[in-house]
Amino acid sequence: MVQRVAVVGAGSSGLACIKICVDEGLEPVCFESSDDIGGLWKFKESPEPERSSIYRSLVVNTSKEMMCFSDFPMPADYPNYMHNSLLLQYFRLYADHFDLLRYIHFQTTVRSVAQRPDFSLSGQWDIVTINGDGEEERHVFDAVLVCSGHYTHPALPLSDFPGYETFSGRCFHSCEYKDADACRGKRVVVVGIGNSGGDIAVEISRSAEMTFLSTRQGAWVMGRMATNGLPMDMTAITRFNNILIRLLPNTLVNWAVERALNPKCDHKLYGLKPRHRLLDKKPLINDDLPSRILQGALVMKPNLKGFKDSGVEFEDGTVEENIDAVVFCTGYNGNFPFLPPALSEGTLFPPCLSQPTLAVMGLFQTKGPIMPIVEMQARWAVKVFAGLSRLPCKEKMLEVIESERKRNMKSYNCPRKAALQVDFIPYLDFMAEQVGVRPNFLRLLLRDPVLWVRVFFGPCTPYQYRLSGPGQWAGARQAILTQWERVVQPFRTRVVPEPESKPSVLFSPWLLTFGAAVTIAALLSKNEIFPVLQGAGLCTVGEEQYMRYDRIR
Repeated sequence: MVQRVAVVGAGSSGLACIKICVDEGLEPVCFESSDDIGGLWKFKESPEPERSSIYRSLVVNTSKEMMCFSDFPMPADYPNYMHNSLLLQYFRLYADHFDLLRYIHFQTTVRSVAQRPDFSLSGQWDIVTINGDGEEERHVFDAVLVCSGHYTHPALPLSDFPGYETFSGRCFHSCEYKDADACRGKRVVVVGIGNSGGDIAVEISRSAEMTFLSTRQGAWVMGRMATNGLPMDMTAITRFNNILIRLLPNTLVNWAVERALNPKCDHKLYGLKPRHRLLDKKPLINDDLPSRILQGALVMKPNLKGFKDSGVEFEDGTVEENIDAVVFCTGYNGNFPFLPPALSEGTLFPPCLSQPTLAVMGLFQTKGPIMPIVEMQARWAVKVFAGLSRLPCKEKMLEVIESERKRNMKSYNCPRKAALQVDFIPYLDFMAEQVGVRPNFLRLLLRDPVLWVRVFFGPCTPYQYRLSGPGQWAGARQAILTQWERVVQPFRTRVVPEPESKPSVLFSPWLLTFGAAVTIAALLSKNEIFPVLQGAGLCTVGEEQYMRYDRIR
């Protein structure tokens, strides 16, 4: 029976896994190589080997209501899209609230995770760690949750570009980038148009003499704001929209959304338009990139071809001279050096295991926030560990993986990346079904129609998966009903004067008085008024008869 669970890493995924293990009556032991929680979101002045790294100005691109833990809403006064330091503060609040720190061994690095000799029977693992004093320790665990992330081994493809050996400028990966101070007054090329590439190119363009953004395929660019300045993801990621996307032809949906994006920024005109349609890949979330292009501070370029002595050449044959630095925003290799290679293939449950007692968290990519995905993965994994949820056989798992890979190969040429793409709401619902927490919409409609409307037509926030079933949270309903209040709260920093309500001019006392006076005057002097009206053609038949009768009389 599973009891002791090793959790590798104390970032956002690790914290969620510790809490869920405690909820299920298990004994988590978390190993964190650094001296603090937060993982990726703990900003460091200098990059450290085999640890994730972020830049100083990083702001999240998913809103607080969509990315929070399902039973712990973010503070109402937090901005909807927060700076990385505030997200780290939220993790501290979460850890304190659920008393998670006592399960974490800081400055302890996991060196190896291996199956025990009797693994086929026990499902147990041998884990070797190194503590802060350099001492090696050995442990035995019933199950393992890998939460160390896949942003620790940067992919720097310098060898793909001839001439880099003699290039006089500096080449470095985005994991080394902290701010734009070193780029002030220089000519800089940023390679890659993912979210990091867009952010870094925009920030550098505010300091550099000239910034070039090199992209192989281009990207569809979306801002964080939707109609009325509301968070884009809260208006877009709804169950109603998800059903529409599934029912309508992809061609029609792509046309409609692309048509909605282009009036703000013509992607073809700005050199951004990609080869793929919008639904095929994740869009670039960036509020400022089009304006920096419009101002001439940032220039779009095709894919990098190679280096000259002091310049770079692009695939269209153009050359930019006197380049001081090239920043490669080219992603990361998803390596887990402490795991056997067969367990690092990029699936939640490695199919090769005879006993499903290890899960690798957070590898999947989706058009939505990753934290709710990881939390649900952890809830499912713990159920599997405890034998309360069963996985299909190895052959069936491999068949599903291959099917998903083939489905996504049209958009992602890399087979590994293709296998990691999932649809946000369907994937959450699938896992929720395994855990027993998927909302029952018919029952919800009959028992609580007000809540049903919010759940079906409103944003698919994580609280929906705490309404019923194992791990039910009593505050979930109220969290859903008040989620828009927390969206509005950070804007309430100034009392906005409301215009005095004035009655309509049609019902003003002066107009009514004037109208009454005219009517009375007409009645009192009908002998003079009616002929005038008749001459103007404005009299009715009845009025003409009245005038004839009056003249005869």
